[in-house]
Amino acid sequence: MANATGSSTSPAVGRALDILVHLAQRPGPVQAAALARDLALPKSSVYHILSVLVDRGFVVYVPSIQAYGLGVTTFEIGSAYLRHEPLERLAQPILHRLATQLGQVVHLGILQGNETLYLLKERPHTGPAAEVSLITDIGVRLPSQLTANGRAILAGLPDAQVKALFAKRADFVIRTGRGPRTMAELRRVLVQTRERGWAEETELVTVGLRSVGAAAFDHNGRPVAALSTTWHRHLALPDAETVGEALRAAAALLTKRISGHAPR
Repeated sequence: MANATGSSTSPAVGRALDILVHLAQRPGPVQAAALARDLALPKSSVYHILSVLVDRGFVVYVPSIQAYGLGVTTFEIGSAYLRHEPLERLAQPILHRLATQLGQVVHLGILQGNETLYLLKERPHTGPAAEVSLITDIGVRLPSQLTANGRAILAGLPDAQVKALFAKRADFVIRTGRGPRTMAELRRVLVQTRERGWAEETELVTVGLRSVGAAAFDHNGRPVAALSTTWHRHLALPDAETVGEALRAAAALLTKRISGHAPR
């Protein structure tokens, strides 16, 4: 009985993985018929596997185009390796240099669900920012659409995945009375972020604070983390573009350290 079970389930597992890999290689959602054709699988098997993957969050169904894209669970598993110590070890010296360069607190954050999770925080040794108290401590989670860190990552994700992360109006959390409240508003923010290569927010998380962030990418050109800095608006800093370019350069260095590349 054990052998029979193993022989009947192993092909299904292999097919499920083939579907996930194929979806990961595509620029957007794929229809079930195309998956069956490209992978030479029976349509009935593809639909059954997709149903299970959707239930588990590995795949999302986009009704408007009757197609399937990668889900949140896939992203979380795909970035799990880099969420652990290797990513933090590689990022820490970069953060240290960046904090010294900017004279401000800098962070390393990742996306978990539709929230930003902060993994590392580095302060400059001297200056007013050395004593600044911020909400963005290690382990803190904040709504990703409000943070520069989260926006930098979201801007590098496929539109279908962002839409899946913010499928309900309740997902658009507001902290200071400002920020995107609809998918259309968030999409405009992310388009602007992609065009300039870095993200920003002003007083969306905490009144009086401003943040800028830039994403680091894995070997598939997908965002796995972001570097960001937050400062009080009354503190003297170069303009946001100068800070953004410094963060983008630091994020590009982290991308290189993890053998990644920017989206092509």
